[in-house]
Amino acid sequence: MEIGAREGFGEREFGGAALGDRRRSERLVAVANRVMQHPDGTWPQKLSEPADLEAFYRLMNRPEVTHAAVLAPHVAQTQQRMRQQSGVVLVLHDTTELDYTTLKSIDLAPIGDGRGRGYLCHNSLAVTPEGEVLGLVNQILFRRRRSAKRDCKRANIQGKGRASRLWKSGSEAVPRAPRGALWVDIADRGSDVTEFLAYEITAGKHFLVRSKVNRNVVLKGKTPKSMKLFEAVRQLPEQGRRPLHVSASAGYPARDTEVAMAFTTLQVVPPRQPRGEHGQELLTVWALRVWEPNPSARVEPIEWILLTNVAVETPEKAWERVDWYKRRWTLEEYHKALKSGCSIEDMQFTSEGSLQPAIALVSVTAVGILWLRCTSRSPDAQTRRARERFPTAMIRVLSRWRWKNQPSRDDLTVHEFCLALARLGGHQNRKHDGPPGWITLWRGWTKLSWMTEGASKELEIQCDET
Repeated sequence: MEIGAREGFGEREFGGAALGDRRRSERLVAVANRVMQHPDGTWPQKLSEPADLEAFYRLMNRPEVTHAAVLAPHVAQTQQRMRQQSGVVLVLHDTTELDYTTLKSIDLAPIGDGRGRGYLCHNSLAVTPEGEVLGLVNQILFRRRRSAKRDCKRANIQGKGRASRLWKSGSEAVPRAPRGALWVDIADRGSDVTEFLAYEITAGKHFLVRSKVNRNVVLKGKTPKSMKLFEAVRQLPEQGRRPLHVSASAGYPARDTEVAMAFTTLQVVPPRQPRGEHGQELLTVWALRVWEPNPSARVEPIEWILLTNVAVETPEKAWERVDWYKRRWTLEEYHKALKSGCSIEDMQFTSEGSLQPAIALVSVTAVGILWLRCTSRSPDAQTRRARERFPTAMIRVLSRWRWKNQPSRDDLTVHEFCLALARLGGHQNRKHDGPPGWITLWRGWTKLSWMTEGASKELEIQCDET
């Protein structure tokens, strides 16, 4: 990915935007390139020149510039990258809250405990099993319905405007995989609703979700009498173990542990009282249980119960499905990039019509931030020249900073460039340090962008003086 090249990020991800006028499309491309250089902060900080900022606000206030129109060219590029993959593509689905409570002039829906205002932002991010980020393939800005007390429970369950339908809607927006390819929808516990599972199977799609509902199931080859899912998988014999690294979360530090695995095939029994749009046919799936056989008393033990309609016939295939599910954390990192890296909740607009396309623009920029990490870990990083991925000016400025007593180098590899960029972001590159993550690379990228801009200004001053 030519993340910061002059003919790179903005042209590639937004160049085909249909905004009713060529000049608007050109302005969007220019803004995208500028924001990729300075992704954090408010819009006046992203676009420090008053003329650029005013032009951006005019663009966002055009009726032709909508959330869908801004996002469309990037989605098209993502789908093209997905079709270029010869094997498996994982489509990660999850929802995060965007808090715009401070925007008093926009009447938004309740979020959180109901006192905040904003959107439920449902993102669908395409990645490869190896972790390469391909891009956003869909985004839904959902306004949670204000339900009146008189609304009956059945109406809320069956209603079209319910949040539980986001998982199905997100998958519906992703086209079927081409012949010979396998695209798998990956989602966490929120997606474990019969409506979503039934849709995936009926539509001929593939899914892997973590279960949260201890629903009725029938074990294939056993008595037709149903039993509860969790009890059924917990009685399965262990079928293998392997190490697992657990990232820090919820107040618990990162740790290394060992997990066991078991799997079987079974049939899900839909609830008699429909919850959403689904029939009463039994749904055939494979169930996997992953758990810590010897958990520490100081932490909450791991137990994942996964459901999939991708065949699991051997322990090797079962562990592959577990690896697919672990990729779901990439979407958590994406949401951090949205909020911490791109300050998406710090935007100040007076209308929803201007706020939504700006959300789309920033959302694609957050994908660009994740590409920094992908680029640093690409298989050809140690042999490919950095100038193929990054602007020459940035390479020269970074090399002068990193190797202070040497002339500027244009021949840095991608690996050398990214290590120097990470050092600028605070990474020490010691033996026990892991590879730099997106946060460290993003910090270095932001600093390098300002340094490169300052160097170009200094050069202009010197030229004027001569």
